[in-house]
Amino acid sequence: MAAASSIGTTIEFYDFFIYGTAAALVFPKVFFPAADPSTATLASFATFAVAFFARPVGAILFGHFGDRIGRKRTLVWTLLIMGFATVAIGLLPGYDSGVFGMFPGGIGIWAPVFLVVLRFLQGFAVGGEWAGATLLTAEYAPPGKRGYYAMFPQLGPAFAFFLSSATFLIASRTLGTTSDTFLNYGWRIPFLLSFALVGVGLWVRLAVAETPVFRDRVRDTAVPAARSLPFLDAVRYQPREILIAAGALTSLFSLFYTGTAFLTSYGVGTLKLSRDSILAMGMVAAIVFGLATAASALWSDRVGRRRVIMVSCAAAVPWTLALFPILDLGGPVAFAVGLFGTLAIFGIAYGPAGALLPEMFQARYRYTGAGMGYNLAGILGGALPPLVATKLLAGPGSVWVGVLLATLSVISVACTRLIVETKDRTIDA
Repeated sequence: MAAASSIGTTIEFYDFFIYGTAAALVFPKVFFPAADPSTATLASFATFAVAFFARPVGAILFGHFGDRIGRKRTLVWTLLIMGFATVAIGLLPGYDSGVFGMFPGGIGIWAPVFLVVLRFLQGFAVGGEWAGATLLTAEYAPPGKRGYYAMFPQLGPAFAFFLSSATFLIASRTLGTTSDTFLNYGWRIPFLLSFALVGVGLWVRLAVAETPVFRDRVRDTAVPAARSLPFLDAVRYQPREILIAAGALTSLFSLFYTGTAFLTSYGVGTLKLSRDSILAMGMVAAIVFGLATAASALWSDRVGRRRVIMVSCAAAVPWTLALFPILDLGGPVAFAVGLFGTLAIFGIAYGPAGALLPEMFQARYRYTGAGMGYNLAGILGGALPPLVATKLLAGPGSVWVGVLLATLSVISVACTRLIVETKDRTIDA
């Protein structure tokens, strides 16, 4: 069960992260070559943001089926859709460049159009993945150990960020950091490797039994459940919890996608650091935030989810204000300090989140409610900051990016204060 949830989220987020890395390093040249560098980077991050608007849609649809037909079967479909979209991106011709000898002159405007469609599918799949994976562990957990059990799917993004940075680093070191070979073929390798990873993930997930909570709910409430829509029930009975969860996790998302996607672009484009050094630091940063995630998840079983998440959100306010002055000192050491600190603070909030959201919602619409809260936070904290930050860098300056991130963290502090502690709740059917 722990392996199935962790491997599944690793694969799903590996697919999601390699897009963010590619959006920072190669997509401006491959899919938007006619634009100036600043506009091309903005357009590239716009395609990155599309997935976050698709995530609530995926949360609603997959949440419906996850609450009606089961967590396990729904998670198989999220994995298949994500795998298809990622491999297809790896086979997509560029604006004016081909792929593996086909379409040598590119496919023009259709290249970014298809890229947006496939990115939407990625976000659609991830929207249904996270809630199902956390429920798969949380609904198996014994009393007092829900934070520990829910830690395993939360470690998936750490493994995924390490793998995505490693595969890009290997491709870059093998083919050269500025070569046409890397721009034409090398960046595609991490996407195509997803095919093998999805096969492993399917094998593991098909071997896992449905959660006991879902089996009990189907046995006891099959007729009422068939007459209700999980989405409408979640919005009708627990809208406050959905909005509070979204606000509380906004800081989490803003830190994570700033650290994993935007800082990669900032380090290469503004600070002029080498691509290889940034990818190598990304691998170390993945270990840092994985350790922070595990420690905070275990801590939340002792002191509560709310208190641990509040520590992260409160620490994020001064940290984000100091982040870009630190980065602008220049050099790999300053960049490493900024990256590691950002992802460590993120990890402190991310560990308890895997237990918190399932505990906040009733079983009959738990998949839907948890997914909606989580993915609405993704729009506020994951989609908007990289887009706005790119414009701020071109205008007022990097310090205002920190002000933006600090403002989002203040919102999360306010919403976290409204959370009612959940660690001692029973989450049976």
